Amino acid sequence: MDIRFLGGAREVGRSAILVNDSLLLDYGISTGNPPQFPVDALDPDAVVVSHGHLDHVGSVPSLLSGDRRPPIHWTPPTRELALTLARDTLKLHGGSYNCPFTEAEIKRVTQVSETHGYRETFEAAGHEVTFYNAGHIPGSAHVLVDDGETRLFYTADFHTEDQRLVSASTARPDADAVVCESTYSDVEHEPRRRIEDRFVESVETTVWDGGTVVVPAFAIGRTQEMLLVCEANDIDCYVDGMGKEVTRMLRQHPTFVRDPEALKRATSNARFVTGRDGQRKRIAAQNTVIVTTSGMLSGGPAMTYVPEIRASPTNKVALTGYQVEGTPGRELLDSGRAEIDGRVMPISARVEWYDFSAHADREGVLSLLDSYRDSRVLVNHGDRCEAFAEELDGEGFDASAPELGEKVTV
Repeated sequence: MDIRFLGGAREVGRSAILVNDSLLLDYGISTGNPPQFPVDALDPDAVVVSHGHLDHVGSVPSLLSGDRRPPIHWTPPTRELALTLARDTLKLHGGSYNCPFTEAEIKRVTQVSETHGYRETFEAAGHEVTFYNAGHIPGSAHVLVDDGETRLFYTADFHTEDQRLVSASTARPDADAVVCESTYSDVEHEPRRRIEDRFVESVETTVWDGGTVVVPAFAIGRTQEMLLVCEANDIDCYVDGMGKEVTRMLRQHPTFVRDPEALKRATSNARFVTGRDGQRKRIAAQNTVIVTTSGMLSGGPAMTYVPEIRASPTNKVALTGYQVEGTPGRELLDSGRAEIDGRVMPISARVEWYDFSAHADREGVLSLLDSYRDSRVLVNHGDRCEAFAEELDGEGFDASAPELGEKVTV
C-alpha cells in the first residue's frame, strides 16, 4: 500500500492523504492569512472524509470542478457539517483565493455524497472501508482501509474519554499500519470533571455578582458541549452564531450523539439569538451567559459581545478551546487586549481559559497506539510529529513522521 501525505504532515491543518493513488482521505484547509491547501490538485477515484472540521473537509468541494465527480463517503453528520462550512466559506470569501470553490461545486457535493454509519463496511476506489466512532465530534470517524493486502487505520482526530456530547473512541481494529494524529502528544489534560467544575463555579460567581459571561466556542462540537454543561448545572444561557444551526442539525442525528435527550434539554434551556434590532447589545447588558462563535474571537457575534462587556472587570470572557498563535483570542490571553473588528481594544473584563479539548492527550494517544505495537506507525497532525515519532521509536514502535509530499509504502 502506498500512502502519500499531501497535508497535515508535521503540521496541523489541511489534512489530506492519498492511498494507492486512488483513494483520498480528507481534503482540508489550513486557516490563516493566507490559508493553505493540500500540496497537489487531485483527481481521485473516491474520497473518504473523517469528520466535519475545516482542517479535514474545507477543500473537498474543489475536487468537483470541471468534469470530476468522485464519490464522497462520510457519516450523515459529517456531510451536513461539510456543507454548512462550505456555504459559510463561500459567504465569507467567495471569489477570492481564500475560497477554492464555487456555489456550483457545493451543489455537486450533494450529488456525489454517499453516507455510512459506524461499522458498516463499504467499497471505495477498489478498497474496503469501515468507519469507527472516533469520539471527537458527532459523526467523527476512524477510517479503516483494506486494499486486500494491507490494512491501514487512519485515526484522524480522536478522543479516548467521554465528553457530554459524544462517547469516547474504543474501537481498535487489526491493522498493518496506523496514521495517528499527535495534536496533544506532549500534553496531559486536566480531568474533564475538574475543568467543568471550575468553569461552572466561575460562571455562577460572575452572574451572581451582576456580570455577563461571554463564552466564545467553536460552532461544531464545542458550542453543543457548553450548552450541555450549562443545562446540567442549571445555568441559563443564550446561544448565538453558526453554533445555532449546527445544534439544530445534530438534533436530527441522535444516533451520533451520546445522549440525545440531554441535547434536547440543552437546546430547550438555551435561548437562540436572532441578532435583529440591536438584540445582541441588549443581551450583553444583562447579567447572563452567552455561548457564541467564534471560538478564537476572529469573527462572528463575539465581535459585538466582547466590545460591549469589555470595560467592566465584573464581566468575563471564558475561552473554551485552543487559541492559535496570531488569533485575537490568543492575543487576549497573552496581553489583555485584542483586535476586534479592526480595532485594538484593552479588555478590562476578566479573561479565563478552559481546556475543553476534543482531542486525546498524550496518555490517550499512547493508549490507542498500545494496540498497535506490531504495526507501522506514521505520525501526523501535530506541531511535534518528529519528536513524538522518535519517542515512540524509543519505546519499541516502528514509528516515523512523514514529510509533506512524502510517499510511504507499507
